Amino acid sequence: MAENRDVVALILKDHRAMEDLFHRMRSVEADRAAALREFSALLIAHGEAEEHEVYPALKRFKDIDSHEVEHGTEEHAEGNEALLALLEVKDVGSDEWDEKLEGLAHAISHHLDEEERTILNGARENVSGDRRAELGAAFLSAREKHLASDCGSTEQVRAVVKSARGRGH
Repeated sequence: MAENRDVVALILKDHRAMEDLFHRMRSVEADRAAALREFSALLIAHGEAEEHEVYPALKRFKDIDSHEVEHGTEEHAEGNEALLALLEVKDVGSDEWDEKLEGLAHAISHHLDEEERTILNGARENVSGDRRAELGAAFLSAREKHLASDCGSTEQVRAVVKSARGRGH
């Protein structure tokens, strides 16, 4: 069976992977540091691919609320800031770790919920299957490029956060 290239399905697949990684980061039985590294790379690659390949295209559709798309970018910035705060915690499993993980989980869960209800449903209703497949291919390509560049390292996350602050997010 061919891989699903629909951008909505691809984004949702990443969202479910992020939720699974949250479960691992919460568990004392899991390698929390490894889960955080995996989460960090996925979150940055996913968000950058959305912002550069998907969001600009969706803004062009008159029936998709461009304010929701802009809000999605703002929420990416908030999530990235919370991610950076967790990456900077030295002791995995400490009270500080739990506090920063809770902040990250709250920011990301809020974003996933809103994006799925607004932007992704808007894409389902207003963007043709062929165009969603084209966006999916662009999303995957950009995402893979970011993953190959160690985008989840603390230094890279710090650079993404700094860039967003420079854009006013």
